Amino acid sequence: MAIYRVVEVGDAILRDKAIKVTKLGPHIDKLLDNMRDTMYANQGVGLAAPQIGVPKRAIVVDVGTGLVEFVNPVLAETDGTQIDSEACLSIPGVMGEVSRAERVKVKGLNRAGDEIELDAHGFFARALQHEIDHLDGILFIDKAKNLKKV
Repeated sequence: MAIYRVVEVGDAILRDKAIKVTKLGPHIDKLLDNMRDTMYANQGVGLAAPQIGVPKRAIVVDVGTGLVEFVNPVLAETDGTQIDSEACLSIPGVMGEVSRAERVKVKGLNRAGDEIELDAHGFFARALQHEIDHLDGILFIDKAKNLKKV
């Protein structure tokens, strides 16, 4: 597959709301594969399609427990609160503290078009929320406190 350049802050696509995927097939398989390869090549733990210049509602996440892919993900439930540091491949050299839900339930589709549901907590929940925010044009710096250059 291909490794894409990660779109950086300042590019308008990062602020646009991504488009719902209405048709699955080889083009979405290729997109998810390219997102996975780009995320791993950049040593990230998550990536949203807009971060490689594709305005579609798709994310990939791997926090060390295996790859998770979602097409049209939605946060179905949230519970609790956690505050921790975040960074983003699209905003290199910046970190900040972000408050997020401690536990989430995410619903969406897998690449085959099957409905899937996932419960996550802690860092995994944080990563899912971060990537889903990207699909709505929200960056972690919009929510962060104590931003600092690293």
